[in-house]
Amino acid sequence: MRRFKFFLTCVAAIAATPLAGAADLAVNPIKIVVPFAAGGAADSVARMVGQQVAERSGKTVIIENRPGAGSAIGTELVSRAAPDGGTLLVVGNALIMNKILRPNLAYDPVSSFEPVCMLVDSPGVVVVNSSSEFQTLAQLIDNARANPGKLSYGAVGPASATQLAGEMLKGAANVDITYAPFPGAAPAITALLGNHITSVVALYSEVAPQIKAGRLRALAVTSRERFGALRDVPTVAELGYKDYEMSIWVGILAPAKTSKETLGQLSSMFASALAVPELNSKLVAQELSPGGPCGAEFGGLIQRMLDKYGRVIKAANIKLE
Repeated sequence: MRRFKFFLTCVAAIAATPLAGAADLAVNPIKIVVPFAAGGAADSVARMVGQQVAERSGKTVIIENRPGAGSAIGTELVSRAAPDGGTLLVVGNALIMNKILRPNLAYDPVSSFEPVCMLVDSPGVVVVNSSSEFQTLAQLIDNARANPGKLSYGAVGPASATQLAGEMLKGAANVDITYAPFPGAAPAITALLGNHITSVVALYSEVAPQIKAGRLRALAVTSRERFGALRDVPTVAELGYKDYEMSIWVGILAPAKTSKETLGQLSSMFASALAVPELNSKLVAQELSPGGPCGAEFGGLIQRMLDKYGRVIKAANIKLE
């Protein structure tokens, strides 16, 4: 919440006027490439934000899905696009994971792109069955320490952001908890409800219905700060693992060598769109936190994630199938 209040302060003057930078940006239309299949979270965010940019700027915004190879196909396409602001890329955690796990990519997540803005993020949540003996994360960790390898956590994977969150927790707490990979969050939740696994690490949006229905218990969230929808649930960092932080995020990049002037115009356009109350409410309704760093600050965040993810992936020996 503090992060979003700061974000709103930064763009308040922008949001009160027609979309900043739009009149100066020469290109039209603007194509936003989503390197994932239609219907997913990144695609939904791109369409909602793109619509708001179009309405406020008068420009045509085209969303183009180019899925495949773990998002590498669409990402490579944008890395070769003209650096004029006319072709942009939706990115998320897969950008970082691919850099580490697919060393022969034809692009680099830092040098091949310029940062525009983070659009949204959402924490992971550690959940157990409501019938579980574990009332707190500390109890689960203590039991895992006393019984190495006997407890388990389910997550999408292998090589997903939620597996990374689980492995980061294991490393921070120095415990042995068995990873159970699932092809999606739904089967992992089904296994947890059937008491076939001990816990699940998933996006809040994926477990929210079961938490609200009282069938799952949230033990901790993986974000740095508490999550608005789970104000009574502590962060992992609060529980003694002060450097722990993991979120699932969606952002916008432009091709490398895009001018600073164009990047500034693009950042203003997207920041202003995200500050519109109607869009903000829609994103929050999907359990997403809108807004975030833009420009160089966003680029620095990507570099820090590369460094952190790399250490975790190496330590946990995470590999693609």
